[in-house]
Amino acid sequence: MQVSTPTTPSRRALEFGIYRDGDNNLDASQSLTIAQALQSSERDGAVEYTVEDTTGLRVEDGDLVEGRKRTDTYTIADGEIRDPQTGKARNMASEANLATFVAQTLDNAQASGAKQTWIDLVDHGGGDGGGLETHTGAVMSMPDMAQAIADGVALHAKEHPEDAGRTIDGVVANQCLMSTMGFADALSRAGVTYLAASPETMISPGVPTSVADAIARYANDPSAMARAVVDGTMREGTAAAFDVLDCSPERVANAERAIKTFNDAVAADTADRSQIRRDVASVDGMVRFSAATPDMPWHADRPAIALYNAVASDVTLSAQLRADARAAAEATRGLIVAHKEARDFGPFDGSSYADAVGPTIHAPLSPKQIDPWASHGISETNSAFYGAVDQAKFVRAVA
Repeated sequence: MQVSTPTTPSRRALEFGIYRDGDNNLDASQSLTIAQALQSSERDGAVEYTVEDTTGLRVEDGDLVEGRKRTDTYTIADGEIRDPQTGKARNMASEANLATFVAQTLDNAQASGAKQTWIDLVDHGGGDGGGLETHTGAVMSMPDMAQAIADGVALHAKEHPEDAGRTIDGVVANQCLMSTMGFADALSRAGVTYLAASPETMISPGVPTSVADAIARYANDPSAMARAVVDGTMREGTAAAFDVLDCSPERVANAERAIKTFNDAVAADTADRSQIRRDVASVDGMVRFSAATPDMPWHADRPAIALYNAVASDVTLSAQLRADARAAAEATRGLIVAHKEARDFGPFDGSSYADAVGPTIHAPLSPKQIDPWASHGISETNSAFYGAVDQAKFVRAVA
């Protein structure tokens, strides 16, 4: 008699969830992320991909053509699409929908025996204003994006208590402007350790899916992993700057303490406010290209380290304020695992990003720059980070 033996789940290094919102004008360009996943999985069996793809594209006579929007879900492993399902287009800007996807990715990670689980959020992004834009212009707020990840982890733990320790180890923000102090803080609160993101807008398709190979290859070497992710992205020429940040609670808390001390000092220093404002103005905000319109909020999103260093190097200010600024710069730098920037980014009018090292912070110089899109329901100030570091005090002092 032949006896069948139970199969043991494959021990993959990484479960990589691709959450692609193609319900807008980026559908065609960002569809490349799926093709890249197929190519990568054929080369490297250490990675399994969990995919939720809302798209209107279909292949017809070898060409991509537009059709009715739908949502496809499936996994990709060893160069094959598995368990494909197609249904009505989902609202990818829904917190509940993202939470369900996160839980499914963790379920698959458990089944595949993956050592790590990352998710790739693919769409438009607006920094601390949010992302995952729909065709109507609606977005999921940044705090809700992070909360959805936490909710998905909780859903998985509830359904699989034997695997309750599994979390989302990292987030790839294949969205513009998402390397921010606010997003790093929110992800830290959600239990995420790494954020791979750009502080500036990116050229679609943005971050190549092949970064999953680097994450899997260097699972036991975070520094090598981060360098490989940054190098792989910058080689594509789609990003003017790119970071991998360590969002562990101790590092984020250290940065927040130093930033709060600096913000409180600026608020208390009424005599030097005009000079501090000039220092802040010396650091360009993001969206550094000619097509940017004045109403865009991200002109006020400045590289945090560069801003603090500008104040720290101003000899007209008090020694204590300069020391506080220097401490804020160093504590923020402590979040950076790897980084690269373009000093002459041709696609953006040759703009320099030499100072765009690490995450941005919301530092407007006029009342009009404080949440200029609030009437559209988009806010950069409605976050736990903004309150925790007294950023409103700093903004009132310089704006």
